[in-house]
Amino acid sequence: MEPEALYNLLQLPGKVDPPAVEELSQGEKKKFLPPTSRKDAKFEELQRVLMEWINAELLPEHIVVRSLEEDMFDGLILHHLFQKLAGLKLDVEEIALTAANQRRKLTVVLEAANQSLQVEEQQAQWSVETIFNKDLLATLHLLVALAEHFQPDLPLPANVQVEVITMESTKSGLKSEKLVERLTGCGTDKDQPSKDVFDELFKLAPEKVNAVKEAIVNFVNQKLDRLGLSVQNLDTQFADGVILLLLIGQLRGFFLHLKEFYLTPSSPAEMLHNVTLALELLKDEGLLNYAVSPEDIVNKDAKSTLRVLYCLFCKHKLEENTDGMPQGPPS
Repeated sequence: MEPEALYNLLQLPGKVDPPAVEELSQGEKKKFLPPTSRKDAKFEELQRVLMEWINAELLPEHIVVRSLEEDMFDGLILHHLFQKLAGLKLDVEEIALTAANQRRKLTVVLEAANQSLQVEEQQAQWSVETIFNKDLLATLHLLVALAEHFQPDLPLPANVQVEVITMESTKSGLKSEKLVERLTGCGTDKDQPSKDVFDELFKLAPEKVNAVKEAIVNFVNQKLDRLGLSVQNLDTQFADGVILLLLIGQLRGFFLHLKEFYLTPSSPAEMLHNVTLALELLKDEGLLNYAVSPEDIVNKDAKSTLRVLYCLFCKHKLEENTDGMPQGPPS
């Protein structure tokens, strides 16, 4: 159950080469992930779950993260995420343009995060230096700690551990050592059905769900405006599949002949035909990242409807580069 389309969308970090000898000063140690560790299924799954979680949390702010390695280092997204999770306002500039200001911003965010997590700086498995230098392991340790503290029900994959290589510059040359680093603990609920971000989102305060719905509705109405259509109620207006099909057509350039669907469905069977066709189109395009039953959409299940629209939202927010909509906050 790892949605391949979502992996393509999120563009997980690629391979890295070990640090060159000249990059290490005398006595300095560096740690890196070999390509085999980066391809570990559980390691990739952990990144996917964390990115889905962050994107769901920051959806009302129109922020989409697609690489934990590239998008988190300067403190901008961490700033938004921590403020949202902790309900705190940090006294730090919103936009940091220079490396010095970015590092200073990151320092303020991590100090506040460490305080909330009750972690001493010396004990933390992350630091300003490692996060700013795009250390993926350090970034994952921080995000896992935030998730476990602020949303303990988030279904992180259990027992994620990867092989890492530490390299040290000594007088006699470069010394390397293989170690296993654990990122998540052993799970205790293996027999329970797996949950996703939306299962957890609907457990939260209603206003948080409503904020996500509002962001999705605004996105949909922007795309349907040229057709003279608008959506006011996400829970009900997608049940017959008509608006969903028209939305997909606008976003993906489809032309659907009126013989292929019912423009004014008059029965549950016709509604089901429309919704099933819409889901098949999304699957063919590699856009449907969740298992969704067409019957649930017809029955006005808000969570299922939101899952489908969220897939479209993420894909097209990432593709929009001409209207000023960032993939994350401006840096």
